[in-house]
Amino acid sequence: MDERFVETNQTYSDRRGIRVCVTRYDRQNRQIIFMRPGYPHECMVPKWYFEKYFKKAGKEG
Repeated sequence: MDERFVETNQTYSDRRGIRVCVTRYDRQNRQIIFMRPGYPHECMVPKWYFEKYFKKAGKEG
């Protein structure tokens, strides 16, 4: 991978409470790339949308 992507492995919850695993951040397009449980393809949303509708998941559950 080049410097365009920042690799990570963090868990967040969407606005419905579903946990997602953030795998990387695309600096060039300012997009968050993540995986949803039970869905085989990567999902991506703009950074502004992710910051508004997703919250860092706690250690509970």
